[in-house]
Amino acid sequence: MNYDSIPRDAAALLPGDTADQRTGFEGLRRNGVYGFDSKDIRSRPFTLLRAQVLRIARAKKWRVIGITSPTPRVGKSFVASNLAAALARTPDLHTYLFDFDLRRSTIARNFNLTGNVGISHFLDGSTSDLGEVARTIGTEQLTIFPSFPNDAASDELVASARMDSLIAAMRQLPENSLCLCDLPPVFANDDAVIISQKIDAYLLIVEDGVTTRKQVRDSFRLLSPAPCIGTVLNRYDASLISDDYGYSYREQKQYSGYYNE
Repeated sequence: MNYDSIPRDAAALLPGDTADQRTGFEGLRRNGVYGFDSKDIRSRPFTLLRAQVLRIARAKKWRVIGITSPTPRVGKSFVASNLAAALARTPDLHTYLFDFDLRRSTIARNFNLTGNVGISHFLDGSTSDLGEVARTIGTEQLTIFPSFPNDAASDELVASARMDSLIAAMRQLPENSLCLCDLPPVFANDDAVIISQKIDAYLLIVEDGVTTRKQVRDSFRLLSPAPCIGTVLNRYDASLISDDYGYSYREQKQYSGYYNE
């Protein structure tokens, strides 16, 4: 399994010149993806997060980082998408974003991606070509591996030998690469626990006023011995940009029906 076959220009999201690029950014902003545009104040938290993640990952020589949360709907995929976008602005770094939240994928929607063949189809053997899955943003150093609907059991896919081979291939990427993996919430199923044992470390996303201390402690316990690179407090009302950051994520719901909608 080799990443050399992934086309760098596949399914470009953003045009090359500056004027068209602004139009592309605006389309992604409507989906809550601000990290590509350093002039947008809403991108600043992710620029700061990028610096911290890179500092720790490089010091520890970590290459594969997961992003998860104790429960659904706390902004996990929102943070993953924006962190990936911010990392894509780093000179001499290529970022890979994998959507392993196979039952409730949102990365494709965040980046306006459409299709029928996603990373779950690679894991179940429907395709053996990662190039069919990869979507590289033309002017940014970001390659996305989205997930699309698949009837296969997600826990079997992430526990498979094919998943192990994929993780091994990530570790064989050039040193100027970083892989982000959007994982399912810890308490939604056991997929995040399974994947956490295969990757280098993870970020834990929690929501201000919603996520409890017990949920955080139990998440650390369930994901052990995988190291936590840090926690991100999302939708913090006292932040300087609280009017814009996470404004569309106020609705609170029980997560028992997460996969039943």
